[in-house]
Amino acid sequence: MQKALRIGVDVGGTNTDAVLLCESEVLAEYKSPTTADVSSGVVAAIRDVLTSAQISAARISAVMIGTTHFTNAFVEAKNLASVGVLRIAAPASLAVRPMVDWPSRLLEAVSGHVEIVGGGYNYDGRPIAALDEAAVRHAAKVFRARSPGGIAVCSVFAPVNADMEVRAAQIIREDWPDARITLSSEIGRIGFIERENAAIMNCALTPMAERVVASFEVALRDLGIGAPFYISQNDGTLLSPDSVARHPVLTFASGPTNSMRGAALLSAADSALVIDIGGTTTDVGALVNGFPRESSIAVDIGGVRTNFRMPDLLSIGLGGGSLVDVKDGKVTVGPRSVGFRIREDALVFGGKTLTATDIAVAAGYADVGDRRHVRHLDRSMVEAAVDEIHRLVEEALDRMKTGASAAPVILVGGGSVLINRELRGASSVTIPGHAGVANAIGAAIAQVSGEIDRVYSYEKIGRDESMRLAKEEACGNAVASGASTDSVRIVDVEELPLQYLPGAAVRLRVKAVGDLALSESRL
Repeated sequence: MQKALRIGVDVGGTNTDAVLLCESEVLAEYKSPTTADVSSGVVAAIRDVLTSAQISAARISAVMIGTTHFTNAFVEAKNLASVGVLRIAAPASLAVRPMVDWPSRLLEAVSGHVEIVGGGYNYDGRPIAALDEAAVRHAAKVFRARSPGGIAVCSVFAPVNADMEVRAAQIIREDWPDARITLSSEIGRIGFIERENAAIMNCALTPMAERVVASFEVALRDLGIGAPFYISQNDGTLLSPDSVARHPVLTFASGPTNSMRGAALLSAADSALVIDIGGTTTDVGALVNGFPRESSIAVDIGGVRTNFRMPDLLSIGLGGGSLVDVKDGKVTVGPRSVGFRIREDALVFGGKTLTATDIAVAAGYADVGDRRHVRHLDRSMVEAAVDEIHRLVEEALDRMKTGASAAPVILVGGGSVLINRELRGASSVTIPGHAGVANAIGAAIAQVSGEIDRVYSYEKIGRDESMRLAKEEACGNAVASGASTDSVRIVDVEELPLQYLPGAAVRLRVKAVGDLALSESRL
């Protein structure tokens, strides 16, 4: 039986990286500036690693892709669809309308018709009021007449009991069978406004997601790859194409997450701080049990507060393409960057823009481009820029640490060449082999996850039974998403007592992961 071959691709703002893996062995790797047409860059990356390894496309078992398509579209307010919002929460929620605090540029791109109807649940799943089905039917007719790109449905405490959201979606589809509907219970967590924002955000991206997924399918077919493909999400695991088309927001921040998973494999470390230096930004995160630590607070994306799952990351404007300026004798590095134009604009490549990469080459510890182009740089300025680069990284590292003691650090990314000395706050600094394509490796080795986020009453059913039910459901969700049953394991349990609620209420968040169940015919 042949060993499974996987291709991992990660599309960043500066570079597109790809690797061909046989289990954990890297057979070929690729790095090139991201193209304006992202899909063509993905095709070029896959074709290159197949050619380099002299592997037939028919032997590939699976392709995993990490992409910035959806994050960039939302932040830049481009290619977004209008959204109709159905809020199931009257009369308590009438004072604060949906999207009340959204930036104007996003409101103009997304805002559609809003309907607020009676219904919703208490924290323990008991109804506050019955769903006003007549009002939902009226809303469905209004939505169809206005024809938004999608409809976001959000009910009070839907993560505890999603029945009213599911029923509302059924009623809408009776009048509009082809409606794109996002249920907040499938994306966000407890926290009404943030979860509603997440549902609206997702809905605005679903038409674009359908087009992107279709373009990937065509591209892989043209390459002769008949294997299934998956898109990485922001917890270090995978989504099927259909899931991405329905829930594109779950791919947000998948690039840094892929880098952290790749760093874990390359360094054989389960717990460490990971510094991923790219062409435009540096992302710092923490590995816990081999997976990125999740953020426990609401996350701001493009000026919109959300509460769907996101990794706990700190991003700073430092990368290989960061601009270096000297003003009044002071040297600054970033946050502006030449981005994917580094091979045209940086001095070492014959350009006219001084970048952080030029500084590393001029300082003598990086071998990129042509060193002759930076020989004229003032030595004191170069040394000051090197000091500033390391200061920025050390400051970011200090902000991500949870204690005063030094912590092990894994350094990855194409911009890792910018670092050449010990970092204050780091007990050790490891730059593993293939560090420059850690993000693509992370995509290639990604597993499948399932999770549960729900409020249980310990007074009614007890802690042990609550924990058993939550773990069982999380494992079931992982298997339903494509994990092989015998590989699923629990990797994270968060138990949060809710003192302000009666009945010994406790919020349980449980996450399970497992290996992707690949078709044996391709092994």
